[in-house]
Amino acid sequence: MTILEVESDGAVARLTMNAPERLNALSDEMLAALQTTLDKIADTPSIRVVTLAGRGKAFCAGHDLKQMTAMRQSEDGGAAAFKDLFERCSRVMARIQSMPQPVIAQVHEIATAAGCQLVATCDMAVAAEGTRFGVNGVNIGLFCSTPMVALSRNIPRKQAFEMLTTGDFIDASHAQELGLVNRVVPEHELAMETQALADQVAAKLGVAVKIGKEAFYAQLQISTDQAYAYTGDVMVENMLHRDTEEGISAFLEKRDPNWEQ
Repeated sequence: MTILEVESDGAVARLTMNAPERLNALSDEMLAALQTTLDKIADTPSIRVVTLAGRGKAFCAGHDLKQMTAMRQSEDGGAAAFKDLFERCSRVMARIQSMPQPVIAQVHEIATAAGCQLVATCDMAVAAEGTRFGVNGVNIGLFCSTPMVALSRNIPRKQAFEMLTTGDFIDASHAQELGLVNRVVPEHELAMETQALADQVAAKLGVAVKIGKEAFYAQLQISTDQAYAYTGDVMVENMLHRDTEEGISAFLEKRDPNWEQ
């Protein structure tokens, strides 16, 4: 069985986590598959958008607790193994936001703990009605500190802190209100709606989206004055691109652009 299924439909790559018996937990094997696949896609210019889904009864239930329990058997009680695990998980999350292609989460049923982190990390998310989101580690005595990083950068801090300290789930409509997901649709329309969003983004000038995604995350980390100076330079870079000139000319001439990329 392939733990991460990969399909390519022109400019869109569809990734499906395929460990339904473990609720698509971010096991060692799943993290390795995601890292390798995302790295490969990042170096594939023909792919312009990525979607990420999960097979079975959940999108992703977070870290694999059975594997984490086994890590405690080492002499240091698992400290080195745990540190390595969270570093590997963080690298996957960072790769999602550093790769040039937008990544869209296709979420159903449950996204909890590091699974909720995964949704928050993706550039966009489409959720099925009835999906539940939580950072529930506190319920078993493990505060979701690493999932907190992505969550608190997606939704207002008081709502994030409430989720983290109560361990309660929120439903899809509330997740949309808070900004954790972009769209909520009936479950039977989930794949179609996610694909439609992916196709819409993939139809844009790839180099412009690549430049824009990098700038989007970079400007969030600096002051407003610095952000304007930085993004001004980014706009210059974008304006000087041949395909941008063609896009503007096509708009003014009321025709479709003839883009090379």
